[in-house]
Amino acid sequence: MKFMKLGSRPDTFYTADAVRSVSSDVSSDLIVQVKGSRYMLHKFPLLSKCLRLQRICSESPETLQHQIVQLPDFPGGIDAFELCAKFCYGITITLSAYNLVAARCAAEYLQMTEDVEKGNLVCKLEVFFNSCILHGWRDSIVTLQSTKAFPLWSEDLRITSRCIEAIALKVSTHPSKVSLSHSQSRRVRDEISCNGKESQLQKPTTKGWWAEDVAELGIDLYWRTMIAIKSDGKMPSNLIGEALQIYASRWLPYISRKVKANKEAAASDSDSDSASEVTSKSRLLLESIVSLLPSEKGSASCSFLLKLLKAAIILNVSSSSRMELARRVALQVEEARVSDLLIPSLSNSSTTLYDVDIVLAILEQFMSQRQSPPTSPPRSKLVSERRRRRSRSAENIDFKLQESRRSSSASHSSKLKVAKLVDGYLQEIARDKNLPLSKFIAVAETIPNFSRLVHDDIYQAIDIYLKAHPDLNKSDRKKLCRVLDCRKLSVEACMHAAQNEKLPLRVVVQVLFFEQARAVKTGGKVTELPGNIKAVLAAHNIDPSKPPGPLSTTTSIPADDQWSISGLKSPKSRLSTLRMKLAEDDDLDENDMNTDVMGRHSKFKGFCALPTVPKKMFSKFMSINRNGSEKR
Repeated sequence: MKFMKLGSRPDTFYTADAVRSVSSDVSSDLIVQVKGSRYMLHKFPLLSKCLRLQRICSESPETLQHQIVQLPDFPGGIDAFELCAKFCYGITITLSAYNLVAARCAAEYLQMTEDVEKGNLVCKLEVFFNSCILHGWRDSIVTLQSTKAFPLWSEDLRITSRCIEAIALKVSTHPSKVSLSHSQSRRVRDEISCNGKESQLQKPTTKGWWAEDVAELGIDLYWRTMIAIKSDGKMPSNLIGEALQIYASRWLPYISRKVKANKEAAASDSDSDSASEVTSKSRLLLESIVSLLPSEKGSASCSFLLKLLKAAIILNVSSSSRMELARRVALQVEEARVSDLLIPSLSNSSTTLYDVDIVLAILEQFMSQRQSPPTSPPRSKLVSERRRRRSRSAENIDFKLQESRRSSSASHSSKLKVAKLVDGYLQEIARDKNLPLSKFIAVAETIPNFSRLVHDDIYQAIDIYLKAHPDLNKSDRKKLCRVLDCRKLSVEACMHAAQNEKLPLRVVVQVLFFEQARAVKTGGKVTELPGNIKAVLAAHNIDPSKPPGPLSTTTSIPADDQWSISGLKSPKSRLSTLRMKLAEDDDLDENDMNTDVMGRHSKFKGFCALPTVPKKMFSKFMSINRNGSEKR
């Protein structure tokens, strides 16, 4: 770091009886009081360089021995005053970025300008500041930090603004062209190859070389500095996001522990004010970070945004800041992890462990923003486009089609990732005994059915919820299982569900139907029936060990209802009897029935039918059963 020495005489200041004096053959004739400290000095060296002291002494009556001057509001305190006094005596003083601001404010206060004497302290400090301090990276940072002790003076003298401008200029400059301190320049040189060019692996680190140093600033100065860096327009948004993450990790670590400690401290009146002050500062810091986030998607990682959101809820920041964070998270929620979404609930009106409402808002925002474009334009539109612009080349049309498909594929891929994420999230919050069923279902239903290619994870979440909430009535258990599509369960999940006594009977039978269809198609075996299913079959004089009779080939499957099937006419058929049993079960629960897409009620929807399959596959299924009955 740069420094400057002024003066040549040795230091002759000494302390005697709590009074600071200077060794001289001439007796002192001026007493200066600065914030409780007393200095016995001489008029001539001080008044010849300090216009303010001249005016004070000329306005006050002279005494026989000493004239007393009071300086209660002296900027910089006794250290800054003594530095100016030594300069007046010609005693050697050393100036650096650490004491420059205090010296500059003190010199301005004493009016040590060129109007009083050529080569006065103000002029020398300005030359040192402009030619040395502002040219050095670390010097600019330290000087800017020191302005915090003199905010008004620093603003009036433009010390703060000039430091910020110098820092912003250096940030957009390659580090090899910036005057760094010895330790910093060695660190940066280690990241740069010998020929002066950055290697590909070291390039990102070198580009963000400034973030850790700027993170040392307080939030007010940091905010102004980052605004200056962003306004330049040369800094990539991802580097701005990385810098904000570094700053947040430095000033907002373990925020939940801090707030908990503050709440405990607030229990006593003596510590309540300090605890409230810490929370207020943290809240201001977080809101400032949110306001600095770049608008571009991906400028900050989703994990970092969710950490900010957690802190925002803990600190109870403004609703606008919380909603802004939720909106940004929704743009890239597919990058999140399940642990990132486990945001603690601190609401007095909620007894749940996690804040499900904010996650629900994020998912709804995500789905509203991720409306997939069509994979190809409508034929009529494409024909009219061709007629309207005959001169357009086929290559341009193909290119647009490819771009549209690529955009649609990316959006669909994001929804698949989010579906996997949501199912994992549901498995975690399902363990909460205070989680209402309505919130569980609301989160599950934010994901469209086509985004869940396999329903094993959502089935596991339902199973966990049923175990954690054993008192659910029959109606609630049916509502819970409506989000489950048994056609998308794997063989292992079907085997588990078929023997899961916590599931509603209709869901178990539905699983058995699809498993039987799969087994018949592949020639495998059906899972052993659980005890409750066997009891139902026994009540209807059905032997579950016997294979079901052949399906009637005279019936057809309605095209508008993929969940229903008619034609199971054989009264001895296990499938037919189960169908009739479940139809009776439906009659008891008419209030719980769902309305299908066309508005019609389907008594067998979702639990008692084989899925609609292409004619070829269905005829194969029928022939297998027919051949089996003929052999018997």
